[in-house]
Parts: sequence; structure tokens; C-alpha cells
Amino acid sequence: MKHALPKICPICGLPQNLCICSEIGKEQQKIRVHLETRRWGKLITIVEGIEGKGRELNDLAKKLKSLCACGGTAKNNRIILQGDHRSKVREFLISLGYADRNIEVT
Repeated sequence: MKHALPKICPICGLPQNLCICSEIGKEQQKIRVHLETRRWGKLITIVEGIEGKGRELNDLAKKLKSLCACGGTAKNNRIILQGDHRSKVREFLISLGYADRNIEVT
């Protein structure tokens, strides 16, 4: 009886079930959270610089919308939230494992 060898991650060299590439990636991403004014003086919070597949970005946008109790969307590798939620977004991203020094809030 042969045992199947675990698949090895080509980036970190660890077995797939122990892979830490996503955590390393979170720490190295430069994220920008800023405020823009749209028509009729409406404020929106924009989160840029989060790398990931479309599904991951949509899931993160859904969590942020729930946390901030607002509407929003994820498109063009950006998350757009209605209203000024910069501080809440920053704290939430830090709790997810993103590096504090790499989150720029303007």
C-alpha cells in the first residue's frame, strides 16, 4: 500500500495543508483606504490594493458592508463603501491579519 505524498506549495515549499503564502501575502500588501466625494456631496470610502481572486474580494466587501451597516460594491480590484468608514475598515483589516504599517488611511 503506497501513501500519497502531500502536495507541496511551489512558493513556500510547505505541504498544501500547512501553506502560509496567503498570510505572508497579507503582510506585504500595500492597502490604501481613502475618502472621495461623489455627486451631491455623497461620501464614499474606497479600499484599494487588496490582492486576491474576485471571490475573495467580494467576500471581504460583504463583511465590510455588514460591519459598517452600509451599501457598497467590489469591482476593478477596489471595494467601495457608502459613507465615511475609514477607521472601521482599518481596524477590521488589521484584525484579519493585514500589517498595520502597510495600511494607508487618507
